[in-house]
Amino acid sequence: MQILIAFIVGAVVGIGIHFQLHQRLTRGVALAPMIGAVSAGAAWTLLTWLGVGIDTPWPWLAALIVPAVVTYPAILITSRVRVAHDAREKARLGIG
Repeated sequence: MQILIAFIVGAVVGIGIHFQLHQRLTRGVALAPMIGAVSAGAAWTLLTWLGVGIDTPWPWLAALIVPAVVTYPAILITSRVRVAHDAREKARLGIG
């Protein structure tokens, strides 16, 4: 049941990253929280499958650190790819 806390923490980290980075209009508002939640849940699951108990700090730290490490570059890359694609499409269509 504690994995739900990991999902929530990952989503909160993703929300923070969404609002921290520029070009918010180039991606959906739910993308960063979903990436954060999934990565935190995956890290929590992996650690519990490896036998690390919730009485140690490692699953809790992983629920905080892994979403930040995964979500930040994913959102940066997604935003850059979207901006570049939009620029190519505008040039191709002769818009602005």
